[in-house]
Amino acid sequence: MPKISAVIITKNEAANIARCLQSIINLVDEILVVDAFSTDDTVKIAQGLGAKVIQKKWIGYSQNKNVGNELAKYDWILSIDADEVLSAELISSIRALKFDENHIYSINRLNNYCGQWIKHCGWHPDWNNRLFHRKTAKWTGDFVHEQLSFAPKIKVIRLKGLLHHYSYQNSADHWQRIERYAALSAQQLFQDGKKATWIKLWLAPIARFFRTYFIKMGFLDGRAGWTISIRTGYLVRKKYKLLEELERGVI
Repeated sequence: MPKISAVIITKNEAANIARCLQSIINLVDEILVVDAFSTDDTVKIAQGLGAKVIQKKWIGYSQNKNVGNELAKYDWILSIDADEVLSAELISSIRALKFDENHIYSINRLNNYCGQWIKHCGWHPDWNNRLFHRKTAKWTGDFVHEQLSFAPKIKVIRLKGLLHHYSYQNSADHWQRIERYAALSAQQLFQDGKKATWIKLWLAPIARFFRTYFIKMGFLDGRAGWTISIRTGYLVRKKYKLLEELERGVI
């Protein structure tokens, strides 16, 4: 197996970072944390577990991840977030790989919502391209929803095992993220020249709820599925409302 650099971007992740690093410490050959000047113990904890920490002003998800990729010691990059943990099966899958520079390896993420693993709502399966050779791929996206871009000839291989994502600690955490993602998404839409039409403002939120709760079977996740579906609809409404305000120059 070639040497691997794990790259993690952080900002006040003291509650999560230890669990993340402990899951990869015996798998990778370097752990590089690109920290956006955390004010909690993120840096101290990361360094205590053997990670190399570089502090970098926050310039966006994609940009900060690319900084980490460029500064990594090794060409093979495992990109994970501070609130993610590799399962034992996933670690075994990576160890058994016959690495190919013309392949990018995708990982199935299972999301935890306030202590419950969500298997519907469009949250699972949740395939993410996370293991790659840095000469063949780069993160793109200005605000939110960063994605790994690569040439069409590159083949995506799905790995066995799960990436456990401890995404939302509580209801307040969920609301905070909704507000932040709505603002970032509105900025992205505004930059892309999109318009907040009547349909987008009023029908799109209802459609998103219907899709999440019924088509994606969120009802099978019980109360959590209902909450996620309602709030997902609200997120859609909020981002288009903010887009409308951007168009009018209010914000």
